[in-house]
Amino acid sequence: MADPLPRLRALCTAFPEVTEKLSHGSPTWFVRKTFVMFVGEHHGARLGLWCAAPPGAQEEMVAEDPDRFFRPPYVGHRGWLGVYLDGDVDWDEIAEIVQEAYRTVAPKKLVALLDERQA
Repeated sequence: MADPLPRLRALCTAFPEVTEKLSHGSPTWFVRKTFVMFVGEHHGARLGLWCAAPPGAQEEMVAEDPDRFFRPPYVGHRGWLGVYLDGDVDWDEIAEIVQEAYRTVAPKKLVALLDERQA
């Protein structure tokens, strides 16, 4: 299995005003606030990502496919979504999830800028 970090990094840094920093020992992407965190085995968990999610998305996705999605510790109570990256990864789906995470956290002016870029 190829290392998913370079692909995840490319997805996250494609959005306006995103920065990457280490947070709790993991690569984490910010747009003023955290929107995606890469989680490796050093956290004692399966390889994956934790991300902001629109209201209701976490419950729906975890119920639909608990083999791919989970409620992450520490941030799950705030509606964040966990996505496993240690199996067959649908990168088109991951791109959509990361974009929704960005839209959930980013200021409205940056979401508008993103919409202009995608028009």
